[in-house]
Amino acid sequence: MSATTAARKRSPASARAKALPRIAPGVLLVLLALCGPFLSPHTIDTPVTGPYMAPGDGAPLGGDQLGRDVLSRLLHGGTALIGSAFLVAVVVTLVATLLGCIAVLRPAVGRAVERAADVAILLPPILGIMLIALAWPGGGRWAVVCAAIVLGIPYAVRIVASAAAPLAASGYVEAAMARGESLTYIALRELLPNLRATVLALFGLRFVEATYVISMAGFLQIGPQPPDPDWSLMVRENAPGILLNPWAVVAPSLAIALLAITVNLASTALAPQFVRRTVTTS
Repeated sequence: MSATTAARKRSPASARAKALPRIAPGVLLVLLALCGPFLSPHTIDTPVTGPYMAPGDGAPLGGDQLGRDVLSRLLHGGTALIGSAFLVAVVVTLVATLLGCIAVLRPAVGRAVERAADVAILLPPILGIMLIALAWPGGGRWAVVCAAIVLGIPYAVRIVASAAAPLAASGYVEAAMARGESLTYIALRELLPNLRATVLALFGLRFVEATYVISMAGFLQIGPQPPDPDWSLMVRENAPGILLNPWAVVAPSLAIALLAITVNLASTALAPQFVRRTVTTS
C-alpha cells in the first residue's frame, strides 16, 4: 500500500477529528439551551430583586424591568427559539430539496418553480413576515414560523436546483431515465446522494436565517408576546434600562449571536465529509 493511498484512507478520520472542535460549541450551546429550564434557579415571572438591579446575590445577571432574574429567563428562552428555528430549517430544506430535484428532472415544472421563486424572492422579508403575521389569527410565534417557512422556500429551491442541474445532465441519470425509472427513484437514488453536501449546508444556513428572522420578529413584537422569556423580546423589554443593568440586554443578544454562529460553523464543518460522489449501480 503506497503512502498516498494510506493518506487518502486516513483522510475521513482526520477530517472528523479536525471538524470536532467546530462542531462541539454548537452542540454544547444547543444542549445547554434545551436543558436551561431544568437549570433555572428561579421561575420566569417572579420578581427576585429590584427593577434593573445590577448582578448580586440570587441574581447572577441582575434583574430585568420587573425585577425578574435575567439568568432564569435566559435559560428558559432558548428552547422555543431553537425549536422554532429547527422546525423552519427542516421543513424548508425538505420542501426545497424535493422541488429542486423535480424542477431539474421536469423542465416544465422547473420553469414554473423558477418563475414563482423569482416573484417570491422579490418580496422584502420583513414585509412578508408582517403581512402573514398580521393576517394569522392571533399572530404569535406560529405565525412567524409559518412566514419564515413560506419566505425561505423560494430561495432554497433555487440553490438546490442550481446544484442538481449538472447532475441531471450526467450519464447515470440519463441511463436511469432511459431504463424508465420513476421520478421518485431518480430523485432519491441518483440525485439526492450527490446533493448531501449542498443539503446539509442549506440546512445550516436556513437554521441561522430562521434564528435571525424569529429574533427580529420577537424584537418587533410580531411573534412572541410578554411575558414570554424570548431572547429577542428580552432585548426589547430591557433596552430602556441598559445603563442600569447591561446584562439584561447583552446576555440575550450574545446568546442569539452565539447560537447562529456556532450552528453555522458546525454545519460547515460537517459538509465536506459528504462531498464524495455516490452513484448507484442497480
